[in-house]
Amino acid sequence: MLSLLVFGRKGPSGFSWTSIAEEVTAGISATGLTAIMTSRYPRLLPLSSSSPSASSGIGAETARTLALRGAHVVMAVRSIPAAQALRDDVLAQAPEAKVDVMELDLSSMASVHPFASEFITRGLPLNNLINNAGVMTIPFSLSKDGIEMQFATNHVGHFLLPYLLLDTMKKTSRESNVEGRIVNVLSEGHRFAYQEGIRFEKINDESVYSKMGAYGQSKLANILHANELARRFKEEGVNITANSLHPGTIITNLLRHHNILDAIHRTLGKLVLKSTHQGAATTCYVALHPQVKGVSGKYFCDSNLYEPSEKAKDMSLAQRLWDFSLELVT
Repeated sequence: MLSLLVFGRKGPSGFSWTSIAEEVTAGISATGLTAIMTSRYPRLLPLSSSSPSASSGIGAETARTLALRGAHVVMAVRSIPAAQALRDDVLAQAPEAKVDVMELDLSSMASVHPFASEFITRGLPLNNLINNAGVMTIPFSLSKDGIEMQFATNHVGHFLLPYLLLDTMKKTSRESNVEGRIVNVLSEGHRFAYQEGIRFEKINDESVYSKMGAYGQSKLANILHANELARRFKEEGVNITANSLHPGTIITNLLRHHNILDAIHRTLGKLVLKSTHQGAATTCYVALHPQVKGVSGKYFCDSNLYEPSEKAKDMSLAQRLWDFSLELVT
């Protein structure tokens, strides 16, 4: 009730903080669309529950909603058993739904490459790519590729994946005459990036590592990546958009490395944090809603346009990040 009273006011889109994924996609058909959805914790909360839960995820709810609307959803996940359980749950609700599961570890380029190759080999179209998976404020560690883990998982993996699948997306949009959409799911945590934004020369420097600073850096990179993609698509005249969004704060296990914050998050947070179904709303809105057609290089929150940080609007920084990322992956 408190959340409804405080956050229920609708924005220009007609939706609000309290809107849920099925609400923002009501009446929208995704039949004929194929979407890849990256998800780290693909476990589904029953629709009848309004409480956030660590055993649920906005990725799972987004995948469920897209599938219910008719999209062929490919879940790109680390945990195959968990995703298969989600698939079974979705099929129980909608036997005609199309949900496939493919293994993907975004922290490893050796996993991203075969994932993309296998998807291309299947000969499927690709209309929507939703970069959702991520890690948050974890202790310092390096990925298998020798890259700081938050930057590797949250940004580099999500930079490489569309880079490898862009030709497929371009072909799909050209042959179907349907706009392709790339959606980067991040957070307001991008405002807590290091002061200089991206520490290009100190990505792997443990001596200056900050859990929150590194997390913010990776989330800032997500916005800059989407903005640079949008610029390039416009320059090429490609019928694909790229946008980023903050889904809202829900109770997840992302804060498991912070005992005190995690405890507060799971107790008092229930009064003001979003449910999983609300958390997935903005992703579904940006991925499917006709209001977002032709909109590119923008940032969304609560299913409405929103202003990101000033650093996130720096196109010279976006171009530098693109070049830096390209060197890392090639």
